[in-house]
Amino acid sequence: MKKREWLIVILPLLATWSLDRITKIWATGITQLKSHGPVHFVLHHNHGAMLGLFSDLPSVLRIVSLSTGGAFLLATYALIQYLLPIKSLTLRSGLSILIGGIIGNVTDRIIWGYVVDFIVVGTPSLSSPAFNVADALQWVGYGLIVYAIIREGELLWPENNVRKQYWVNMPFQLKYCFILMGVGLSLTLICSVFSYTYMRVTIQELVGNNAFLLNKFLVPFVITFMIISVAFCAILFAVGRLISHRIAGPLYAFERFLNQALEGKADAHLKLRTGDEFKHLEELADEINKRLHQIKKERTVNVIEYKEEG
Repeated sequence: MKKREWLIVILPLLATWSLDRITKIWATGITQLKSHGPVHFVLHHNHGAMLGLFSDLPSVLRIVSLSTGGAFLLATYALIQYLLPIKSLTLRSGLSILIGGIIGNVTDRIIWGYVVDFIVVGTPSLSSPAFNVADALQWVGYGLIVYAIIREGELLWPENNVRKQYWVNMPFQLKYCFILMGVGLSLTLICSVFSYTYMRVTIQELVGNNAFLLNKFLVPFVITFMIISVAFCAILFAVGRLISHRIAGPLYAFERFLNQALEGKADAHLKLRTGDEFKHLEELADEINKRLHQIKKERTVNVIEYKEEG
């Protein structure tokens, strides 16, 4: 996509996050119920996830897990935007609005330790759970994503754009995946040592060498970090396979094209998949085809002239 189109895709994320922050800062000043017809504004502190899920978990485990999960989703969003095979501004904008809302709530957890909800819709006898602007806009994002998938599903998963082999060049692709995982694990190890040591020393400085408090805070941290690390490695492996497939696939296709061309097959051609790297190989293949046809034509003319002279 062009730079202008990328700007159109990123702007909804920034706009969603900014609008959410502004409204929540305003909502923190609400001291009593404000009603405007069926819409009511009242301040709620949501210590869990959507609709208060996981609010009974220990605060360290809950806040860290949900915040880190949001960071994972942000990274996943960036990967999806990169790996999407079509432009589809509707789908990409929907993803941006969705992740903007999620990051808005994650920002709350990082800053305050809870999410600010302040909107209730309904009557005293029947009303919705408290929510915020980020929650509402997330549903807009979901709607745009579903609409785009229904409308452009054939473009997202075209039958003629899928290779039959997931592992085109298994040694190279596995090596690529393990290198990527190795880098990720190295960074994870550095972060784990720093975080664990920092937390342990900080707790000891505050409350002394209290085994109960150390276990209360450090054990959930270690468990959460291990789960995140395993998920991170799995994602890195999957991403490595996808990216390496886009590298190895074109080279495999070009090699097959060269073999067909050398065998003299007239129908030899190269057509890469959407999203593949080395797209310039298609032009190179066309040039090779033209040159081979030209050489074949020249040889045919020479043979005819030779026979006529003979």
